[in-house]
Amino acid sequence: MLCLEVTLVTEEQWQAILQNDAGFDDHFFYAVRTTGIYCRPSCKSKAPNKENVRIYSTKDQASSAGFRPCKRCKPTGERLPDSEWVSVITQYIDNHYAEPIPLDVLAEACHGSPYHLQRTFKKVLGIAPVEYVQQVRIMKAKEQLIHTDRAIANIAMSVGMSNVPYFITLYKKKTAHTPSEFRLLYKHNLEVLHDAKVNK
Repeated sequence: MLCLEVTLVTEEQWQAILQNDAGFDDHFFYAVRTTGIYCRPSCKSKAPNKENVRIYSTKDQASSAGFRPCKRCKPTGERLPDSEWVSVITQYIDNHYAEPIPLDVLAEACHGSPYHLQRTFKKVLGIAPVEYVQQVRIMKAKEQLIHTDRAIANIAMSVGMSNVPYFITLYKKKTAHTPSEFRLLYKHNLEVLHDAKVNK
């Protein structure tokens, strides 16, 4: 008989997860929707939000549902390849760029130590996690500068940067223009293109 995903976490399962109870390790696996990772009940990672937890009877079911094994508790007994783990980390950053993401929070969310995460991320992508976070934030800010008339301060806040002067400095460092200059330059280039089409 095929065991199906249990969408509701029982109180017994939830307590096993909260208490990292190894006695339940071969009874079920839990996956966390927001991180894309599945664990043993005994995993020492920070407890997830209950509403994000999905229960599976086997690790194969969790894998088939698109979840990756945790780097910390290694539910498959094997080590997750570094490139797959970095993919989990970048996905987390892509989904949470508007929130503060210090290295310790990122490591906790992606089930690793800060030191190992930093070293592995840089080895695989060639940049530090903080640089990737900055790239994502600048890219998202660029999209808003192009497609909206929102104030620079509002854009900075919406991409997770509450310090507006720092946002402007970082934006200029990464793009060679301040956000205001970029917006004006983009609008000017659009006008030039429009005029060129009209005058053809």
